[in-house]
Amino acid sequence: MTAEETVYLGLGANLGDALETLAAAVDVLAQTEGFAVTDVSGVYRTPPWPPPDDPRSVVQDDYLNLVVRGETTLEPHALLRETQLTEAAFGRDRDREQRWGPRPLDIDLLLVGDRVLETDELTLPHPRIAERAFVLVPLMEVMPDGKLPDGRRLTRLLMDLAPLEGIELEVRLEDVPGPRIPRPEGPGSPGARFERPGFDDVAGAHGARGERG
Repeated sequence: MTAEETVYLGLGANLGDALETLAAAVDVLAQTEGFAVTDVSGVYRTPPWPPPDDPRSVVQDDYLNLVVRGETTLEPHALLRETQLTEAAFGRDRDREQRWGPRPLDIDLLLVGDRVLETDELTLPHPRIAERAFVLVPLMEVMPDGKLPDGRRLTRLLMDLAPLEGIELEVRLEDVPGPRIPRPEGPGSPGARFERPGFDDVAGAHGARGERG
């Protein structure tokens, strides 16, 4: 049996009802075979990245972002495929989208255990964690030891990005009406338990498109 590894996923959306999409996507991830959600950060409203003074910048609405901590027995590339299927179900089309442009749903693999990996499809840890306050802020909420595999502490990385502007806590998913993932009461708490409806029920109820698998 494959040993479980702790995984951190960054989720973001800025098209349609972004909050509803994020809540539904967390529910879908929670019923993915080989993956269990154990904690979910607050939802943060953040300006798009790259910032306006960057030539790559695209004019678009603010994003809503959160970080999910989970346990998985999936290998990183298998987990990547699962997250991309979830993105597609909520309307993301990687072949047609504009680079750095708006997204109905974006799921990034930030960390998978202590793995260091670089392939054409996947780099771990995510190569831009240290550049993105919208990842670091929610990541701090759900990462008990607060440091990356190379020893860099999240607090130090955030200090290097100061001053932080435009990152605001929007809501916590447990405060959103409907069936949601309960947030554990601290690092020592047991993993959250979930009612896991079928993918079609969850995604379809939230206006998702596409098919899984």
